[in-house]
Amino acid sequence: MSGNTFGNYFRLTSFGESHGPFVGGVIEGCPSNMDIDFELINNAIKARKTAMFPYASQRKENDELQFISGIIGSKTTGTPIAFIIKNQEKSSTAYEKNKDILKPSHGYFTYWKKYGIYDYTGSGRASARETIVRVIGGCFAMMYLQQYHITIKAYTTQIGKIQTDLKNIFSNEPIITNPLHCPDNDSYLKMLEALKTAKNNKDTIGAKVSCVIKNTPIGLGEPVFDKLHADLGKAMLSINAAKGFEIGSGFTSVCMYGSEHNDLFTQNFHTKSNHSGGIQAGISNGEVIYFSVAFKPISSLMKNQESIDIKGNPAIYTAGGKHDFCVVPRVIPIVEAMAALVIADHILRFNAYKK
Repeated sequence: MSGNTFGNYFRLTSFGESHGPFVGGVIEGCPSNMDIDFELINNAIKARKTAMFPYASQRKENDELQFISGIIGSKTTGTPIAFIIKNQEKSSTAYEKNKDILKPSHGYFTYWKKYGIYDYTGSGRASARETIVRVIGGCFAMMYLQQYHITIKAYTTQIGKIQTDLKNIFSNEPIITNPLHCPDNDSYLKMLEALKTAKNNKDTIGAKVSCVIKNTPIGLGEPVFDKLHADLGKAMLSINAAKGFEIGSGFTSVCMYGSEHNDLFTQNFHTKSNHSGGIQAGISNGEVIYFSVAFKPISSLMKNQESIDIKGNPAIYTAGGKHDFCVVPRVIPIVEAMAALVIADHILRFNAYKK
């Protein structure tokens, strides 16, 4: 299996399966002598952690991080930073009854057809368990970005049919007081009801997460194929359950005229509007970068589903295991981490270009 490494100059490689002994990663390209903010790492791991929210998976993991190489004390050495996280809940008992039955809208079928085998014990590499590696790698990227005063914040802006106005995430830094990271408390309460309904029906529900990146320098992005928004799109769409990505005005730009959509310049080289989402011709222009990611309802349901077995016979995929009812709020630090990896990678590429 290829495709386990992300980035060019700042690279993250992940390994391990959901119900294996551990998951882990290797970070390459992280500058030497950088101060390591262990509190930042621990807070990000906690934000992604299971069993911290009634509508999230109740899988209990200590998420104890162990560094293997690349650091001395609280400093990076410039060599590859390798780390592992032990899996605590590794029992596959809940999955044994379905091992020969294809799980609807999941990776079981495609993995089986591609590799001739699939990991029915918690979905293996298709499980969101691997995203803890992204979060840790993203923390090191964020530490590197601190010198540029770049901030990356993600918010829940829609669950099901309940959505908040995106303007709530721009004017001022929203003060988040709810576990969904929704910038509007009225919308949060309605989203909570939507989650409650999904859980009561033993169902799942989709969500949209919007992310804002501030203080990005002008010049990040490499035409033609490595445009900054193209790499952000790849990063976001690599996250489990992601089904859509839009930046700036996104799909609403279809309904606009060019005279409406063009971002006119001011005399200080900023723009009066920001329909471009901070990126023009694939290169950052110094304005705020903002994008949204659509996540489908999670395919793991707590009720039985009609399916077929690996011989093509009708079968019932029975409910079992521990799963989320929605990707939020656990996906919030994952979106932030992947955005940080992209920006850090492009800054290193830009600095190499300037030399």
